[in-house]
Amino acid sequence: MKKVYFLQTCDTCRRILKEVNTDGFERQEIKTNHINVSQLEAMYQLSGSYEALFNKRAKLYTAMDLKNQDLSEADYRQYLLDEYTFLKRPVFIVEDEIFIGNSKKVIEKLKEKIG
Repeated sequence: MKKVYFLQTCDTCRRILKEVNTDGFERQEIKTNHINVSQLEAMYQLSGSYEALFNKRAKLYTAMDLKNQDLSEADYRQYLLDEYTFLKRPVFIVEDEIFIGNSKKVIEKLKEKIG
């Protein structure tokens, strides 16, 4: 399976999608097509953590003062399902590997994987 979860209004996502060869990838824009429970569970199985999928730089994270709360994995899971902006973007799934976020290191590993 090859899939990418992204946000169309995110400049960084758009730049990465241009930079990476996404031929053959199923593309899901998360604002108009929210992630569902089974998709989140699949990401969790590959990443091993809901926190790893969670965007702590989201404006809503600051607005809700979540950094001063002791969040459990169940909390992270619920926030990810409730609000698309909490998903660290983009998320690429290539076969049985997941690439989360936009750091140079993650994108370089992704490029190596897809060739």
